[in-house]
Amino acid sequence: MTFQLSSEAAARMKAAFFDIDGTLTSFVTHIVPQSTIDALHALQHRGIRVFICSGRAPSHMQVVLDTIPVHFDGIVALNGQYCFDDSGYHESESLDPDDIRTIVSWLDAHPDVVANFCERDYVYFNQITDTMRDTWRQLGKTAPKVFVDDPHVRIPQHVTYQISPYITPEAERELTALCRHTTGVRWHPSFTDLIPADGGKPRGIQRFCDHYGFTREQTIAFGDGGNDATMLAYAGLGVAMGNATDDAKQAADYVTDDVDHDGILHALQHFGIL
Repeated sequence: MTFQLSSEAAARMKAAFFDIDGTLTSFVTHIVPQSTIDALHALQHRGIRVFICSGRAPSHMQVVLDTIPVHFDGIVALNGQYCFDDSGYHESESLDPDDIRTIVSWLDAHPDVVANFCERDYVYFNQITDTMRDTWRQLGKTAPKVFVDDPHVRIPQHVTYQISPYITPEAERELTALCRHTTGVRWHPSFTDLIPADGGKPRGIQRFCDHYGFTREQTIAFGDGGNDATMLAYAGLGVAMGNATDDAKQAADYVTDDVDHDGILHALQHFGIL
């Protein structure tokens, strides 16, 4: 893509939002390239706020953040459903209780399906399968610790923000059709993240825009997965990594190099932001 950004627009940029897996961190090395770390510091030096914008739960962030020597200005977690910073700001939206009961009932009727349940401080699976092990293995050392628990026991006592069943796109459509207020976003072919239908990463970006007083036109976003597509279309400038899925690339204003070849730095230089 040949999208261009005027020098005036580049100077007005106020915030940059970054997906984690496949965008900040490499699926090959499982680390953040030094060029990306340097770029994040350079953005902050220029007064541009930097944010995480990930499908991970807050409790699954630290295993990655501990490897990045950058203080992020805020976190958009759970695909936009849980936003916070270290100043005390917090906004969130959980799954609809009726829809949660529908999803759990569907899982009861499909006992072979593994699903991940996300609370704020605790994430668990209903069971462990070979498919789940394979996807977790792809995260390498950025894979969080695995817990197994009973959703029938936890859900009545704890707030659930996201449920991620390991199902096909066809089964996802079947399940979401049974829910009134839930949609699915997918960054991996093996599973979908079920979130509130009015949510998503754009909603998380908008929360921080409102909190800090900048506009979506003053934001740039980087992503690589299907759950990033709406974010890339929503931001003032959406950048898909070279290793991104086709739907993420189609939604983006610009496709940069992949995460292992300094894609974030090259895009920021291309647009004159750095």
